[in-house]
Amino acid sequence: MRYTILFSIILFLLCTGCKKDKFETTPSLKFVKTNTTQLQNQQLIEFTMSFTDAEGDLTDSIFVQEIVPGCPGSNLQGLFPLPVFPTSKNQKGDIKITFGYNVNGYTSVSPQCPPLNDTATFRFALKDKAQHVSDTVSSPVIIIYN
Repeated sequence: MRYTILFSIILFLLCTGCKKDKFETTPSLKFVKTNTTQLQNQQLIEFTMSFTDAEGDLTDSIFVQEIVPGCPGSNLQGLFPLPVFPTSKNQKGDIKITFGYNVNGYTSVSPQCPPLNDTATFRFALKDKAQHVSDTVSSPVIIIYN
């Protein structure tokens, strides 16, 4: 009897404690890192985020918003394409988004205000085909040098 109770308690703890890999219907997005927090002219900035999705049905784009408090009219905002990758149930992976500061071939993040140094924060969100939207994640403050 004593071993039955002990075995039941251990089994209960194992069953309730192993939910860390549980995937949700709503996509999950977490900010991982950026390659720089001080952006110079002619430099690239890369943001890395990790994601999970139970159905593996992410749309083909990610929502990005740049917030520049000193220059509100120049904020970058919109949907940007995700790289093509194989989809599967219980999907997880990393997303890398790269912008340039006056770099040909890249969407520019530079503010269109007077030539002063400024700061920016970037926000990101994912949506799946069932219209579930992830939490919005934010980058650290990025200093943009003019």
